[in-house]
Formats: sequence, C-alpha cells, structure tokens
Amino acid sequence: MDLRIKGRKAIVCAASKGLGKACALSLARAGVGLVINSRTQSTLDATAKEIADLTGVSVTAVASDISTSEGQKLVLEACPHPDILVNNNGGPPLRDYKELDRDAMLEGVTQNMVTPIELIQATIDHMREQNFGRIVNITSGSVKMPLSGLDLSSGARAGLTAFLAGVARSVAKDNVTINFLLPGAFDTDRLAGSIAKRAKAAGISIEEAKAQRGETIPAGRLGDPHEFGEACAFLCSAQAGYITGQNLLIDGGAFNGAF
Repeated sequence: MDLRIKGRKAIVCAASKGLGKACALSLARAGVGLVINSRTQSTLDATAKEIADLTGVSVTAVASDISTSEGQKLVLEACPHPDILVNNNGGPPLRDYKELDRDAMLEGVTQNMVTPIELIQATIDHMREQNFGRIVNITSGSVKMPLSGLDLSSGARAGLTAFLAGVARSVAKDNVTINFLLPGAFDTDRLAGSIAKRAKAAGISIEEAKAQRGETIPAGRLGDPHEFGEACAFLCSAQAGYITGQNLLIDGGAFNGAF
C-alpha cells in the first residue's frame, strides 16, 4: 500500500531500538527521511546506518536527552519543520507509589507528558501552514488498564492524552492529526529484562517465562515490533487524515473491554 508520504520528513524520538526503532523503520520504508533520537550515540548510529542501508532514505542521528531543552534544541536544529512527529520516551521504572517523592514525580511527568507537548508546540505551526502534519504519541496500554507499580507512568501518559484531546480537534481542519499508540506486551529489550527477572525468581528458563507471558494474552504470543511500526506508519499516511484524537490499543486483546 502506498502511504503517499514519500519525501516527507519525520522526527522519531527514542528510536535506537524497540518500538521507536520499529516506527522509524516503517516510515523509512514508506520513503520518509528521518531524524532519529536517543541518548546513546553508538546504538543510535548503528540504527541510523541499518535503516539507511535497508531503505536508502536519509537518516540523521541526534544523540540527546529529549526531555531537556538542550536535547530538543539539537533535534529541532536537525529538522526544524518535520511533517511527521513520533513522540516516544522511556517511562519511570516499576515502583510502589508510596516510594515516589516529588522529584521522581516531576521527572516522570516531564518525560512522559511535558516533553511531547513541548515538541508539538515547536512543530505544529508549520504543519498547519502547509496543510499537512501527522503526530503520533506512543503511550502505553496502561493508560486504559493501569498496572500496579506503573502508576506514575500511567498518570503522566493519561495526562498527555487528555491534554491533547482538545488540541487534536482544534487542528484537524488543517489536515494535522494527533493520535496515540498504546502498546501492550511486545518482544523488546525492555520486556526481555522483566521476563528474565521473572524467570530467575521462578527458577525457570527465559524461554519458559516468555511462553508463559504469551499465554496470558488472547493472541497467545508477544507482539512483534514490526506490527507496531506498521500501525504507526499508517497513522502517518495521507489516507489517515480523517483519524484524529484516537487511542489505538495494540495488545493482542489483553484489554478485556468492548470500548
């Protein structure tokens, strides 16, 4: 399917691996030039080379902490007027809510709510002026189904969702869309770490623990990051111009609800 975005430019945050990388790769396969960001230069450079070699598009790697003003400045200098913005950032670690102090809470809200809003503020006017823009925010399935220990992550991401709900409607007439991708359990390094801990605690192999985790999902398996990336690319397509302010849950049916 031709997504009709060949030649467009995109900023993809936290894109050196995992779901961010999958989104960047799917956009590149659609012909979109990329500026990708993460904190680790070596990993980011390797990803940039891999994507460029596979797709032939221009990929610029900008290593920085996107949650800081300095980090955002570096990314926006590399791509001042993106047609597509994919907001993504790591969430706070698993922790009991009673252990969270003010500094930890402010850091979590900055990473997962304030930062995406700041990037949208910096890029959306040009999107509106040119009558095309696609913004995809990667949040979490925990926005709809809170998980114990991820209260800060869930709260910050839910806050972002509520904040942008009205913004999305205010720019829709300019062919600028703002949507959300809510991942469930995907086969990424981050999930692999938690599965390894679970395996060690239960005295079983990592393969067994991974299989057990998959069995808790109606689809019977973990998600493939490529599936997630393709969903992101579609929301960035020309054809998706009538989809805005929506939360697309990609979790293999784990959320047990009708709406």
